Amino acid sequence: MRHSLKPTLQRARRLLGQVLTGPQALAFVPAMTLAAFWFGGEAWLLLAALGLPIIHAATGGFSAPRIEPEHDIPLPEDTLLALDRALHAAIETADRSGRATGCIMLAVDDLPDILARYGPGATEAMMLNLSARMTSSLREGDRVIRLPGGEFGVALAPMRHLDLETAIQMAGRLQLAVEEPMSLDATTIFVSCSVGFCLATRNPGNSSTDLLEAARAALLDAQQNGPSAIRAYNVRMRHARNPHGELADEAATALESGQIVPWFQPQISTNTGRITGFEALARWQHPERGLISPAEFLPLMEESGQIERLGEVMLYRALTALRAWDTAGLEIPRVGVNFASDDLHNPKLIDKIRWELDRFDLPAARLSIEVLETVVAATPDDTVSRNINGLAKLGCGIDLDDFGTGHASISSIRRFAVGRIKIDRSFVMKVDRDPEQQRMVNAILTMAERLNLDTLAEGVETLGEHAMLAQLGCGHVQGFGIARPMPFDQTLDWIRTHNAKLQEAPIIGRSAG
Repeated sequence: MRHSLKPTLQRARRLLGQVLTGPQALAFVPAMTLAAFWFGGEAWLLLAALGLPIIHAATGGFSAPRIEPEHDIPLPEDTLLALDRALHAAIETADRSGRATGCIMLAVDDLPDILARYGPGATEAMMLNLSARMTSSLREGDRVIRLPGGEFGVALAPMRHLDLETAIQMAGRLQLAVEEPMSLDATTIFVSCSVGFCLATRNPGNSSTDLLEAARAALLDAQQNGPSAIRAYNVRMRHARNPHGELADEAATALESGQIVPWFQPQISTNTGRITGFEALARWQHPERGLISPAEFLPLMEESGQIERLGEVMLYRALTALRAWDTAGLEIPRVGVNFASDDLHNPKLIDKIRWELDRFDLPAARLSIEVLETVVAATPDDTVSRNINGLAKLGCGIDLDDFGTGHASISSIRRFAVGRIKIDRSFVMKVDRDPEQQRMVNAILTMAERLNLDTLAEGVETLGEHAMLAQLGCGHVQGFGIARPMPFDQTLDWIRTHNAKLQEAPIIGRSAG
């Protein structure tokens, strides 16, 4: 009986203490001082008036109440540790029960562009929404942990049957949940994601950390082949990730030895279906580690001051490709080369490009200079303006890349002599199914028409997107739905095959009006 009363007495004592020391106790001070004066006169009045606040302060009444958290919430720096612990527990349970587990890693594609377009508040709300979607699409025991940099890790609860096919289905379900359109602040947001996973049965080591690193290597491979790619870990990925320092040391040698070369992605007319050009995209084909993502090596080259040299190599090889296509009797109107901010700040850029064009005996109109919209929107530099306008006067095409992400004004578009805008893939995704995307693209195309600008849509992945863009009046399309970037030697067969198909396929017409 005594033991049963003890918790009750403790709760009563705690409640009484809160009443006497909490802020509400101050409400009784006037009444208590009045009572002291009534029974003891002025001496008791002064004692009560001075003593009660002192007692209240001594008992902590003026201190902020301490609120105990209901549970531990991992801080951002603790999330990798939390995922590692969840994987460790899953592996131990799987080993004891004879079941199987694994790790899935997922990353939102183009997160910096999303952040720039919608801002940090909306991006954070989006990430929270995605986390909830992922959790609801998995089983109750699966742990979804958000990681820095737009990544999520999933520790799969042990299950009786988990093979490669089942894991691919789970990864696909996660991807589908993430890529569903999201309504946020009266705006529909479209995102894509890359997914990599590793089953515990294919763990290259014995620990949860090994499993996590294997899943991350698979994710990296997916990102290199993305967007919206899914990859399972295999042995060749083990050394795919190279330490930052080693990559930086190898980058300069790779550039001069021909390991970093342009891969070419075709651009076609929505009206005729004919090839209107290729974009040259830098790729590093490492002799031991395979294809290394530009997201890895481009920042290293920028840090080491090699971006301008990369631009020179890309320009030379792109013009070499043009001459080779001409020699093969293939009609490729032009090739696009990306120029970074460092290139555009070079006061000798115009002379350098003029010299290269003369060297290959090519007219300037066959070279497109691709400039990021973020560069145009952010720079007040006269050198950049002089270079871009000088190249336009030389006859080069000026393409404004990733249009819609950098918030360039109409005046800056005219100031930089832009001839074509490349609509960012965030506007193109699911444009055939979402009316809001259609209205957005239609507004961009209307603006371009009024400004007498040509248009190209990037990131076209489906026939439906291709057809809708053609109907809306977009001039050119580019993306995985047409072809992935390819080495030069593969372009020859692709061009011939594509041209042969033009005789068989009907031309996609545009809508009237």
